[in-house]
Amino acid sequence: MLRRIRLLAAALLLGLTAGAAHAEAQKELAFGVISTESASSLRTQWEPFFAEMSKAIGVPVKGFYATDYAGIIEGMRFNKVQLAWYGNASAIQAVDRADGEVFMQKVYADGTLGYYSVLIVPKDSPIKTVDDVLKSPGKYTFGNGDPNSTSGFLIPSYYLWAKNKIDVRKHFTRTVSGSHEINLLATANRQVDVATCNTEDMGKFTRSHPDKVAAVREIWRSPMIPADPIVWRKDLDPALKTKIATFFTGFGSDDEQKKVLAGIGVQRFVPSTDAQLLPVRQIAMFKDRSKVEQDEALNADEKAKKLAEIDAKLRELDQKVAELSAKKG
Repeated sequence: MLRRIRLLAAALLLGLTAGAAHAEAQKELAFGVISTESASSLRTQWEPFFAEMSKAIGVPVKGFYATDYAGIIEGMRFNKVQLAWYGNASAIQAVDRADGEVFMQKVYADGTLGYYSVLIVPKDSPIKTVDDVLKSPGKYTFGNGDPNSTSGFLIPSYYLWAKNKIDVRKHFTRTVSGSHEINLLATANRQVDVATCNTEDMGKFTRSHPDKVAAVREIWRSPMIPADPIVWRKDLDPALKTKIATFFTGFGSDDEQKKVLAGIGVQRFVPSTDAQLLPVRQIAMFKDRSKVEQDEALNADEKAKKLAEIDAKLRELDQKVAELSAKKG
């Protein structure tokens, strides 16, 4: 009996301690913003939104600005970040590795639910079309995107490089990785011959770097990419989740709120789920398959086994996408 009483007391103490820690964590929320440009620019854009959100949900919301996408993902993984704006590729990492869950999606200022990856060159570059790049191995330098960027890395990796059987490490004389802003500046200043960016950020840069945007030219545009998701940690208090979701869907009802949303390039937010990541998961899986196919270190049996595993996962993703399309239809 004494032992049972001690165990009950220990369990009660553990529960109280966990509950206190949970309550403490919700006294303030950290909102991660991926590093598409400098932290100072992002603060200027997002802090008015966080101030409005803090008032609406009754909990202070602080911006969390890391130097790369991985910093935001790791921040969410270790619960230093409870909510975040991601690209689709980095959202996959947050969902798979950091207990994240997609709950909202941005709607752009023009009312669209998507954007495009682009390839840019200096305006007076001799490169006229993307074929000039594809057919010229060992000739140009390349500004690639952050490895966790959907539009800066994943989409071009699939639609441009994998489909054309190009290894960027061998195709270009020099490859550097950076944010969308860094890629724009490097291209405009002729530090690289060609670089990735996206239409969403090019629109922002028209306001912040109009001279640099005028100094570059687009030579390729991808199929539409789903608009950026907003992700929260699954273990957030359900009541707080309800307040947050209500704020997101209702914000933008007056001119002042619309001005705040315009500052982050958003018309409004609409509910979403992890399902919006499925098409990007397909692309990432195809990229993995291409790597295995080209891996000369694998023997025939190992390669066949790995390809069969990936193909099974691709079929599963295809089925989920088909089911999602049927529901929408």
